[in-house]
Amino acid sequence: MATLFKSISDGDIITTRDIFHESISVTGTLISGTYGENGTITQFPNEENIKNYDHGALYQSVYDYPYLSASSNHLFDLTVGYSTSSVFIHSSEPRPSENNVQNDKKINIYNHMAQVLVGHDDTGSIKEFRIPSGDAIREAYFINFSHVLVKDEIKKGSLTMSFGTGSSFTNAHNYNGENRIIYDFADETYYSDSPAGDYSKLTFSTAPSSPEQNKPCGLIYYQAGVIVLSASMFFPYDSTSTTKTGDAFDNDGFVYITGSGGDDGDDADLSFRQLLVSSSITGTTNALRHRIRNIEFSNTTELNSTIHRCRLNINEFNYSSNPTYASSSKIQVNNEAEPMPSTYMTTVGLYGPDNALLAVAKLSKPLKKSPQDESVLKVRLDY
Repeated sequence: MATLFKSISDGDIITTRDIFHESISVTGTLISGTYGENGTITQFPNEENIKNYDHGALYQSVYDYPYLSASSNHLFDLTVGYSTSSVFIHSSEPRPSENNVQNDKKINIYNHMAQVLVGHDDTGSIKEFRIPSGDAIREAYFINFSHVLVKDEIKKGSLTMSFGTGSSFTNAHNYNGENRIIYDFADETYYSDSPAGDYSKLTFSTAPSSPEQNKPCGLIYYQAGVIVLSASMFFPYDSTSTTKTGDAFDNDGFVYITGSGGDDGDDADLSFRQLLVSSSITGTTNALRHRIRNIEFSNTTELNSTIHRCRLNINEFNYSSNPTYASSSKIQVNNEAEPMPSTYMTTVGLYGPDNALLAVAKLSKPLKKSPQDESVLKVRLDY
């Protein structure tokens, strides 16, 4: 009779790990412009590929196509929040916290994101976002990328983002002719003390002549696919003043973006600092979204495999286990002594210790097996 089971030795099982990367580019025209038509209700900030929600508008979703279409893909979500230690809570400038629009919701969003990405301290209190070896980020914009883009994680050191500093990404004021670009700092170092995995800081990348050179501006969490942008990149971080100094920069070198607005678009009388407290979450995220020139990064897909070498010696698996193969102890397909009988293999089954079938592999075509041949079948399980 045919051999029904054969044990696979540990030496015949190997594991492999392959890493694949895919370049992702999201342009500003797609984020704000491609599906907006002037003079209609689909113009900014109500483009057809931007979805706002009725549950208090805690965030907005960006799609690569009108979101009601079956062919659309979710790209990322945008939201904003600040901590209970923010200057907006403990200062009368630019307005008292009790008058802040959606004040509690913005605090809750910050706390929720901090719990997931930063965790709690020894006392059980929620930690604040903090630039490694630097200041706390108490006011932040959050960009949550979808799994469709990130896959297993964002490739370390691959992210670049550029922003316009005028009324939109198409009206950007450059410093000495250069764009405002931030980049991922992980090519030098990254950190692993987050409950959400590895993370690193984001910094400005410009020529040494620029006052924003190497200025920290946020954090990136690779496995979570989340970018935390410090609101200080848009206004003087240590001051409650709303007066712009210099040419689009404050004394600390942070980008200062003037002209922002509520739900209906830009308002030159409002700065990002004022907008953060006086506008809704939707209005604030609209202003940020409208100034994104480009987002580029590489995602990562990790493919783990286990390869089982199934060795078939000359005296094994030469007979079929099919009941019709033999009759009265004689092989039906050949009752003569010569030539030797042969079988054709079509399927390999992998069984567990209790002989329970765990996996089935199909050959692309039947493989002949006879007492004169030895074969090795490699079964690869990807996960």
